[in-house]
Amino acid sequence: MAKKISGKKVSGKTIASRKPTTKASSKTSSTPKGVAAKSGAKKASAKKAIPRKPASPRRPKGPAWQWSAVETAAAIRSGAISAVETVEAHLDRMRAVNPKLNAVVVDLSEEALKAAHAADKQRAKGGELGLLHGVPVTIKENVDYEGRPNFNGVPANKDLIAPSDAPVVRNLKKSGAIVIGLTNTPEFSFRGFTDNPLHGLTLNPWDPDITCGGSSGGAGSAVAAGIGTIAHGNDIGGSLRWPAHCNGVATIKPTQGRIPAFNASATAERPMLAHLMSAQGPLARHVADVRLALEVMSRRDPRDPWWVPAPLVGERPKGPIKVALAKIPEDMEVDPSVRAALRQAADHLERSGYRVSEVEVPDINGVWQTWCDIITNETVVMQEAGMLKVTSEDFHKAWGGMKDKANVLDLKAWMQATAARSGHIRAWQLFFEEYPVVLAPTTVKPTPGPRDDTVSAERVREIFWGEIRFISAINVLGLPGAVVPVALHDGKPIGVQLIAGRYREDLALDAAAAIEKRAGVLSHRLWESL
Repeated sequence: MAKKISGKKVSGKTIASRKPTTKASSKTSSTPKGVAAKSGAKKASAKKAIPRKPASPRRPKGPAWQWSAVETAAAIRSGAISAVETVEAHLDRMRAVNPKLNAVVVDLSEEALKAAHAADKQRAKGGELGLLHGVPVTIKENVDYEGRPNFNGVPANKDLIAPSDAPVVRNLKKSGAIVIGLTNTPEFSFRGFTDNPLHGLTLNPWDPDITCGGSSGGAGSAVAAGIGTIAHGNDIGGSLRWPAHCNGVATIKPTQGRIPAFNASATAERPMLAHLMSAQGPLARHVADVRLALEVMSRRDPRDPWWVPAPLVGERPKGPIKVALAKIPEDMEVDPSVRAALRQAADHLERSGYRVSEVEVPDINGVWQTWCDIITNETVVMQEAGMLKVTSEDFHKAWGGMKDKANVLDLKAWMQATAARSGHIRAWQLFFEEYPVVLAPTTVKPTPGPRDDTVSAERVREIFWGEIRFISAINVLGLPGAVVPVALHDGKPIGVQLIAGRYREDLALDAAAAIEKRAGVLSHRLWESL
């Protein structure tokens, strides 16, 4: 059983020794003045001749796999730990817990250790180090990883060999991060539950009877359990924020265009709205790690024509910052545990200097329906036939349920829906002028079972429309949304969502950090029982 560790950060800087000081005595002495002066000079000289040894770099508390990415990077940079020792600690952790979870489905141990040895040699040379030098991370198995098949949960994709790393992988490696494994995802990353015929079901480390979420469920499960400090994922309908909620970790779904994306292995370009609604991003146990990973992942890659060189930090709104606690539509039945978590998060923000008011956000129902109509119709026209040929019966059930809630659109109606998207975005942007941050639920119900989307089409509609409406709706708006854990209910984590204006990830993460400061890092409690 792992011991609980403190969240206190320890500096890796050498402590400078202080020079001794001497005070002149006011008392008279029987010793002749010349002798006293000479003797004092000898003592001072002796003290100066024996300088104190510089303090050794200090390691954070606990085993290395429990450290945050920020702590890990600082410890490696200072020499408190080597990259090899760090990677070995995470690989040992992976071997200990992954057989039960099935979160990491491609073990890159050998490659990771080679990279760690190279990282230590680079540090020894005294050269410039990246922000994540030597830090272990995981990558979701639906982006290109050079030389490997991009399976995306589908056995038929065995021949889609990546000729190069996807931009997000390239950016992480350029920063010095070391990839220790690839994480599981459902078929075509199209479900909110992580299971596929190729690798099987991924379990939630808190409780095997609840889902780890999807489609970045392997990423969320791995990082919560202590496998890697940062997990890569992506999100077109909640695939970062939903697993973050289910596994009790933090994330940010960035603004569209913030993090570059491209898969050279793809046989065709993605349709327009699918690209505009999808985002790459990090999951981590600490909000500070999410912020650090966002900075690294956001660096330019010329292969993505939609990448935007927007600043990571914007102008600070005049304080106190007003937060809108989103009113929940009357047709959504809210579990008392969720209401309590939202109120607790609001209280944490109030105590941190924010001003929280419960208000109605702009047409959340219409926004969600626009998302559902656009993505479903694009998929039906561009991808459905090909997907159904190579996917399982479980996929067919889940996809059928998602499709059931969408309106069938002809070309004119589809164009009207895409035009309506602009109006929705404008309404939300104007709303942010008064309320720079929105506090909203991730789900209004307890986390469902690991295969609930295969029960029936009705159950799928219930989940996406009745429970996680506030997650999927945000994708069609292209807005940044962070998730941070707030509390445990019956031993299971509950998170909340912080939404901000376009390219204001900093505001969403600031609010998330304020909540985390008071709620604590839930993964530390998980490790006591895992």
